[in-house]
Amino acid sequence: MIKHVGRHNQRKVAIVYRQVPDEAHMALVMYTDNLPMLVHDEAMKVLESELGQNAKELADALFRHIMPDGNNCLTYIHKAGYLKKVPCNQVIVTPTAKATVRLDELNDMLDKIEAGGEAAARMEDIDKNRGVKGVLQEGRELGMPAQPFTGIPSTTSADVNSVLSDGDIAQQRLDQANRMEADAKSLLAEAKRLKAEAASLKPAKAKAPAKAKTTTAKATDGRTTKTKKATA
Repeated sequence: MIKHVGRHNQRKVAIVYRQVPDEAHMALVMYTDNLPMLVHDEAMKVLESELGQNAKELADALFRHIMPDGNNCLTYIHKAGYLKKVPCNQVIVTPTAKATVRLDELNDMLDKIEAGGEAAARMEDIDKNRGVKGVLQEGRELGMPAQPFTGIPSTTSADVNSVLSDGDIAQQRLDQANRMEADAKSLLAEAKRLKAEAASLKPAKAKAPAKAKTTTAKATDGRTTKTKKATA
């Protein structure tokens, strides 16, 4: 099972935001087959990584990734116009090859998952490849007419600004920075504890053997002799 992947208008998408702030019925996706090779490879690497799969939103993981050209992955994707706002009920999540579910249904299940019961059971169905009500069968959603493919929607600068404003980006960065700061404090505390533990386990150094000190004595006949005296 892999998170953050699906289809929209029969086109493969990566689901960057499951729900747009203040517009819970809308999601932000990017058409993966429309990305330049560099961006595609970097975005997919993030998506498939442990960080990406553990992230609640793919955007969080993309924001933490710097591409080889020095660009922040999420910022570049946003500014280049690769994000598209689409209705959640038009996005089909494909966690496995056999199990599919509409994104709006998945969002509803995730909102209720802590309560257990039916929502938890339906999520278990997805994991076991049995599918859930409202899934696609042979390219058609049950109870819904198939939508013809209309191509990749064009995205203008105005579209991008309406999808994700500078204020949204700023808030995301602030939230991400706060999480990273908390993680850093936790790691520093753990490092300090491990150092103290290592110091307590380290054996005491053996005392170095005494070095002989050479002294010069003058004999009665005028000759000198050297003697060694042990010193602690």
